[in-house]
Amino acid sequence: MTAMTQTSRYREAALSREHIEALIADGRKVVIVHNRVFKTDAWLPFHPGGDKAILHMVGRDATSEVRAFHSLETQQSMQKYQIGRIVEPWVDFVPPIQGGTFRRKDEIETATKNPTVEEMGREDSSEEERSAEPSPIFDASEHRTSSFRRRRGSAGAASGSSATSLDSLDLHEPALPKGDKDGSWDADRQAQKDIDHDLEIFPSLDPSTQSNIITKYRALDARVHAAGLYNCNYAAYAIECVRYVSLALLCNYTLRHEYYILSALCLGALWHQLVFTVHDAGHMGITHGFHADTIIGILIANFAGGLSVCWWKRNHNVHHIVTNSPEHDPDIQHMPFFAISTAFFDSLRSTYYDRIMTYDPFAKLALRYQHYLYYPILTLGRFNLYLLSWQYILLGQGPRKGPAWWHRYLELAGQVFFWYWFGYRLLYLSLPDTSTRLAYLFISHAITMPVHVQITLSHFAMSTADLGVAESFPQRMLRTTMDVDCPAWLDWFHGGLQFQAVHHLFPRMPRHNLRECQKLVRQFCEEVEIPYAIYGFQEGNGKVIGRLGEVARQARVLAEAQKVASKDLIEGH
Repeated sequence: MTAMTQTSRYREAALSREHIEALIADGRKVVIVHNRVFKTDAWLPFHPGGDKAILHMVGRDATSEVRAFHSLETQQSMQKYQIGRIVEPWVDFVPPIQGGTFRRKDEIETATKNPTVEEMGREDSSEEERSAEPSPIFDASEHRTSSFRRRRGSAGAASGSSATSLDSLDLHEPALPKGDKDGSWDADRQAQKDIDHDLEIFPSLDPSTQSNIITKYRALDARVHAAGLYNCNYAAYAIECVRYVSLALLCNYTLRHEYYILSALCLGALWHQLVFTVHDAGHMGITHGFHADTIIGILIANFAGGLSVCWWKRNHNVHHIVTNSPEHDPDIQHMPFFAISTAFFDSLRSTYYDRIMTYDPFAKLALRYQHYLYYPILTLGRFNLYLLSWQYILLGQGPRKGPAWWHRYLELAGQVFFWYWFGYRLLYLSLPDTSTRLAYLFISHAITMPVHVQITLSHFAMSTADLGVAESFPQRMLRTTMDVDCPAWLDWFHGGLQFQAVHHLFPRMPRHNLRECQKLVRQFCEEVEIPYAIYGFQEGNGKVIGRLGEVARQARVLAEAQKVASKDLIEGH
């Protein structure tokens, strides 16, 4: 028997659930894809999309996520990390990064030899009874088997309306409870209310329902491929380039003629438009080549904009995996300035930043007024991105080996070039005095504010409830993301970000094809009875401000309750 044959047989060996559990307990990063078991430890430090995206898939069937984010060539290259296969339908573990716990091999053997009274009771029960009582650690909790229901109006009667009709549906979190009389906040009670609310609206989390959704989602993906919607529309990009060059020339012309405000406006508008192409490049939606699209992204983001596209990819990939999770999604972790869920009152630990998002006195004050501060703070958003970009590059948070090792150095060169042409040549040499420089800096950066609104708009007003690992990838994306309705002639302004629900289902799709794909996604939502959230730009902004305002109100209520509780304690009551 040749070594190649032995290796092939090893990779095809059937692995039990207990074997995989023991591997994860020993620290192995095991992921399931297409019923094949992959040990990704060796690849983890080199993954261009960052290690956190993989860590959130440990112990889970990541087939949908891998298909959505990787080309067929990349999926083929993964085969070298295969260590076996599964022979039974897989039930996801909760990944260690999300708090899942696992038994080592000796613990599993001990538990098998010495079953507990509860386990012996289950041995005598029927298979149906066993499936109705899943483990709180490894399986979906019992509330996740609730049947699918819709509410219509205030009566709560069943509705047979289309899944895309939102007039009768409240897709967002339920009314938030007040703080307790002692000034405490029952985060678990609120979390359960959020979960129960979503389970009333979205399909049941039982395996058959979620399996049907995944099957139809893969069929939809096949239709999308057949329709050519993964092919980039380079003619549309030619028009984009004309717009970019025009804005750059206008910026330079007005600068030379000392129309400084107009020049700053043109530069800010250029940065706003360039972000959309960087977004496509980060998802490999232009050439579909990893290095080619990364270079395009670096040339635009770093050299022209001073931002790190590789930092953005590391951040954004996690966002796509754990969308709207308060503990895990960095795109909604803006403490102490914003909180879109009362879960942040509990001083959560961010698994992305690996730190506590403390609900400290400053946060308690700022969050009470967050709905008023939303737009002003977003005008300063670009300055925060500079900081995050430099942290990523200087601290070496990206891969230092593997295919992406040199991206860090190209990004560093891009940062030096940007601050040379913008900081030195433009701000320092081309502007007459300090006040003009500060005005130019602020105006050019404030003009990019709409893109920050567009990014947050599709998620801030949506659900942040955690329905657990039983929820399928497509349902989770559609539950936590909304589209923005706008006429086709305004697509240039929104840059594809108005189709975020579609984009989350097909992240590698070029943005010029998202409007056509939206029709297919609507049909899919109707078939699987998942509500499709879409609002106008103004209405969507209203819902975001409403969510921020409601959380702000609860922050005020909680502060007042704590104040009363402190007074009672001092007075001896």
